[in-house]
Amino acid sequence: MGTEVESSTYSRSERTRYRERLESSLQELKDYLAAHGFPGAGRIGLELELNLVDGQAQPAPLNREVLAAIDNPAFQTELGRYNIELNHPSLTIRRRGLSELEESLKAELDRADERAERAGAHLFAVGILPTISGDDLSGEGWISTGNRFTALNEAILEARGEDILIDIDGPEHLSYYARDIAPESTCTSMQLHLEVSREQFGPVWNAAQSIAGAQVALAANSPLFLGSRLWAETRIPVFQQAADTRGPELARQGVRPRVWFGERWVEGIEDLFEENIAFFPALLPELSGDVSSTAAGAPRLSELLLHNGTVYRWNRPIYDPGKDEKTDDAGTSPALPANLRVENRLLPAGPTVVDMVANAAFFFGLVKYLVETEENPWERMSFAVARTNFHECARHGLNASVYWPGYGDLPVTELLDRHLLPAARHGLELLEVEDDVADHYLSVLTGRTRTGQNGSTWMTRSLARFEDSGLPRGKALARLVETYGEHMRGGDPVHTWPLPQPEGT
Repeated sequence: MGTEVESSTYSRSERTRYRERLESSLQELKDYLAAHGFPGAGRIGLELELNLVDGQAQPAPLNREVLAAIDNPAFQTELGRYNIELNHPSLTIRRRGLSELEESLKAELDRADERAERAGAHLFAVGILPTISGDDLSGEGWISTGNRFTALNEAILEARGEDILIDIDGPEHLSYYARDIAPESTCTSMQLHLEVSREQFGPVWNAAQSIAGAQVALAANSPLFLGSRLWAETRIPVFQQAADTRGPELARQGVRPRVWFGERWVEGIEDLFEENIAFFPALLPELSGDVSSTAAGAPRLSELLLHNGTVYRWNRPIYDPGKDEKTDDAGTSPALPANLRVENRLLPAGPTVVDMVANAAFFFGLVKYLVETEENPWERMSFAVARTNFHECARHGLNASVYWPGYGDLPVTELLDRHLLPAARHGLELLEVEDDVADHYLSVLTGRTRTGQNGSTWMTRSLARFEDSGLPRGKALARLVETYGEHMRGGDPVHTWPLPQPEGT
């Protein structure tokens, strides 16, 4: 949903023309896909959403000031004024690609954090900032400037017709009514992109869906929201509820939620774009007026892509028409060809750069293994089981139990240790990742499964230590964020982080 829009309200006739354009765009896409194979170069990409935090460990709504200080087009605004996003350039995973990603990501974040500090904030990679409060989400000061953010907020509220209820039951219970989509802005993620061929898209998407539970269990880093201990990865239910365009009546009738795991395995990318149009009314029906193609002949399909950006699948289909040849100060840049990608959107940001690259290694390696071997779990378990695994792991993290074909029901840590982590390691070999690189990142993940400590468990255990020392919840949360920040900047993987030893414990 990074595309800017010109309007924040739309007429009935605009909506009608937009629907017609979506349907014709879908046929254009199908025709283009049928005639072009898409080589699927296998390049990978990463987007990282970040929180801005002030000197008192509170959210800092300073993204305009911070972006001006960073002065790097790779960093962009996000929905909340206390958020920014880094768009890392694509690269190949072969040989030492993962190590290069870690080095580049760390250098970018260190440089940006140094400049952000001049504007009064630090960058924090965490799924939900523990110190965000209801006051931070009230009024109009939370939302970033830009028509697309205002238009999205108004469109969701208009479709829903009432305030948004965030109701989550975990170790503690939270029930909170929001007057707008502000809770969505608290959810910060790491989004992975994998370029695929047309023939590969269906198996890759199915593989990504099948491992979603294990992914989120390993990487959980969002146990707190508005001061309450909730799910291991609370970002999952917060995002789903905050962007829900359905009132209770429509939810009870079985209308699909806007934040959607899906309901079936697919054959190809066309299936998902068909579902987008069939099930989801347009939130931002803005006609581009551009029905042209790129210099390479790929249809731009602006309306179809904008609509796809407002259907929040945890694994999203991407059709990218590429870019035309352009001339810049360095001379002529070649055109970027059209490509297809799976965008993996379910991982939280953080805790450290090495943890995030390890999470990426797990995804890319395991998907490769599942697609290249004959295991094909999507052919041997129902889609409903994959969805149940996902929500169980979001709720319980490394304490979850899951189902996997050939293994039955078992703890997710046992499945990871016995099968999925070794399979991911083999997948990295198939991707021609050098052995020492693969071993390094897989050892980080093995450390988490065997210690039982990811970002979520470290935060909940640390919060208990601070509260046991006599600190009230608010001060304990601030100390938690301060301590998290020290470890995050230190760079050691989260499974090695010691628990704090506050006075009185």
